[in-house]
Order: sequence, then structure tokens, then C-alpha cells
Amino acid sequence: MPQHPAEPFRIKMVEPIRLVSPEERQKAMKKAGYNLFALPAEDVFIDLLTDSGTGAMSQYQWAAMMAGDESYAGARSYFRLSEVMQKIFGFEYFVPTHQGRAAETILTDLLVKPGMYIPSNMHFDTTEGNIRARGGRPTNLVCDEAFNPTIRTPFKGNMDLEKLRAFILEKGPENIPFGSITITNNAGGGQPVSLSNIRAVSEIYHEFGIPFFIDSCRFAENAYFIKQREDGYANKSTLEIANEIFSLADGAWMSAKKDAIVNIGGFLAMRDADLFQKVSNELILREGFVTYGGLAGRDLDALAVGLMEGLDESYLAYRLGQTAYLADRLLEAGIPIIEPAGGHAVYVDAGRMLPHIPHAEFPGQALDAALYLEGGIRGVEIGSVMFGYQDPDSGEMVYPQLELVRLAIPRRVYTQSHLDYVADTLITLKEKSQELKGYRITYAPPLLRHFTARFEPL
Repeated sequence: MPQHPAEPFRIKMVEPIRLVSPEERQKAMKKAGYNLFALPAEDVFIDLLTDSGTGAMSQYQWAAMMAGDESYAGARSYFRLSEVMQKIFGFEYFVPTHQGRAAETILTDLLVKPGMYIPSNMHFDTTEGNIRARGGRPTNLVCDEAFNPTIRTPFKGNMDLEKLRAFILEKGPENIPFGSITITNNAGGGQPVSLSNIRAVSEIYHEFGIPFFIDSCRFAENAYFIKQREDGYANKSTLEIANEIFSLADGAWMSAKKDAIVNIGGFLAMRDADLFQKVSNELILREGFVTYGGLAGRDLDALAVGLMEGLDESYLAYRLGQTAYLADRLLEAGIPIIEPAGGHAVYVDAGRMLPHIPHAEFPGQALDAALYLEGGIRGVEIGSVMFGYQDPDSGEMVYPQLELVRLAIPRRVYTQSHLDYVADTLITLKEKSQELKGYRITYAPPLLRHFTARFEPL
């Protein structure tokens, strides 16, 4: 029987939740156009839509918020955050942003021109959307093991180095304004990237004069996986591992709503002084002055504390252990998932669970909707709704290899009994999986369609 780790905290405040009736759930889904994003949160019992901004802050973060300096320019809160940024990431320059996509927007607006290519292991949704919005071509070059759900290799988020070198030679370094890597690899099951792979990726980018940026929203989880799984790092702290990771890069961006355990916030960091000046100018236009970047002073202070708390190894052992517990419960019941468990979420393989539903009828969406209708649980589709697109050259639809439903676990929020409820609900769905039908889209915007698309069941 899977073992759930003991929480390294105790509960001081609770938020009531309720399970609405099946009839109310059916009515809510119809009104939402069968899009889980459109559901009122009060109609959701267990909310695993995302781990972004949904975690529980600690007493130290709440205390820090009371000391927030709300000065428009040069607030003490900014300098407290700056000190932590230097301690963890070590970049010469950074700007705070209200969340990660704001950093992506500024970076891509400054660097990406139509027809340019941005390689990564796997881009996630807002990164891909920002690149496409500027006429760029986001390109995924993750290792082949990432597309084999059952193979248990320790670093399935690694970039394929041969593919990366060949891609740069084919497209030309002059057509690649920057290269990136995502840690952990969210689109591919929350799988970690090894430090040796990050180092090799850095060397290839720099060999061709391409700036290297890290999408670092789950860097702490990735650092802990390195400590657990990579030779030579067992006796290094997660902070030391993070220092080594970011020493290899020219810059980074982060949605701090993940591993910094805050409800809002992010940053864009870099080493290049000229780029920093351009970023600062864009930040002032879009977000706010360079010392607050769209955040209140209290948010900056909560972020400074949360960045360090996110690296705490007792917390990380619990965090990864909780995810592994849910994964093991599902595997024990024969429910297909991405193996091994990632850091922040369990990814149910809807393509294998619902093989009778083709890509064009969105098996991930079908399973995601059924999970809510059956048990009031909200996950998110990561498949042909989120990542299907029309090829700009051929005009044909391109579907992702994996059709997934991500069950993202908010930090320090749910208990073992909540996860058992999720597992039991999925087991019930497995028993009647042949009854589930696909969906068709009745409305979708051209980019990031999964947020506002509307569906109807077939």
C-alpha cells in the first residue's frame, strides 16, 4: 500500500469546501461550455486545475507581508527580494513582474521576430503562446523517453542534445534569438532535467553565441530531484544545486506562483546590461516601476521569504512524496499515468485510458470533464486542446503525441484523504471508461484556446 508522507507543518486556518450535487455539477458544466476554466471555484470540491498561485503561504510569509514597504520607488521590500535573488540565482540584473507570462511577454517582444525559432525541451502554454503571437516558432526538442509514459528513467525532461545541435545548424544561429529549457518539464509530465544535461545545453547554445534562458518556475523541485537522482549531488544542498544550475545561464524567468509558494509574482533576470535597460523600459510601460514591477511591496516580501522556503528539503521531501503517493495509488489500480511521478502533478494518460476517442475528439478533455461530473474534481487537459495547432506552412492540424490530464497539487493545501478521494473517483471512471464520449469545439480563440474555448459533448 502506498505510504503518504507526514506533513512538515500543522494547520492553523481552514477554508470550507463543499461537494455540490451531481445535478448541480451537470448544470455548472453546461453553463461553462464544458470548459473547466469557466467553472466557479465554489462549485469545485478538489481543485487540481493548477499549482500556480494556489498554495498556502506560511506564517513567516504572512508576517513578512505586514512589513511590506509600499513606496513607489526603491522600497525596502524590493531590496529584501534583491538580496534573496542574488543568493539563489546570482544574475546581475532582475526585474519583478506580476507573474511569469509578463516576463515572457517582455522577453519575446524584445527578442522574437517573425520566422525566428525558439528551441526548448518543451515549451508550456503561455511561453508557446507568447512566441507564436510574435510570429515565432516554438520548437520542442525533449528526449525521446519523454514520449514513453511507462519508461522509468530519472530525467525524462532532458533536452536531446543531438536534436538541439542539428536544429541550430539547420535553422542558423542568426534565426534563434535565445534558447531555453524548462525545469521541471511541465508539458511532459513534470519531469526533471539533470544538471549534466543543463550544462551540455548551455555549452551548445554558447558555442553558437545563443543566449540561454531558463524557465525556472519549478527550479526547487528540479534541484531536489537532482539531489536524489544524479551522481555527485547527494551531499549538496538544494541551494548549492540551484546556484550551479543558474551559473550556466544568461538569464531566467519565473512564475513565482509555483516554487516560491506565493499567490502572485514573478521575475525576469539576466546578465546583459543592455538587455536589462530595454527590459526596464518595457516593464515601466507594461507592469510598473523597476523596483515593484506590478506587485505590491507586501507581495515582494512574501516572495522573498517563499523563494527560500521553497528550497527547504524537509518541505520538498513532503512535496514530492505527496505527488508520488497519488501516482502510486493510481498505478496500483491500473490507471495509466506518466511514470515516474513528477514533482508538482500526476499526469493521467487519457490517450491510453480512452483509446476509443481520437485526437480530434479530445480524449483529455473528455476525461477532465468526466472527473468533474463524477466527483467535483477539476484538473486540466494537456493534449490536443492545449497544444494542437494548425501548421503555418501546410495548414494541417498538428496534434501532440500525448493526451494527458494533469492533476496539479497545490502546495501545503490538501491532505491524504483528499488524494484518496481523487484516486477513488478515477478508479470509478476507469470502470466505465468505455461509456465516455469525445467533445467538439464550438468556439476557440487563435492562441491559448484552452483558457476560453467552449465545447459540447459528442
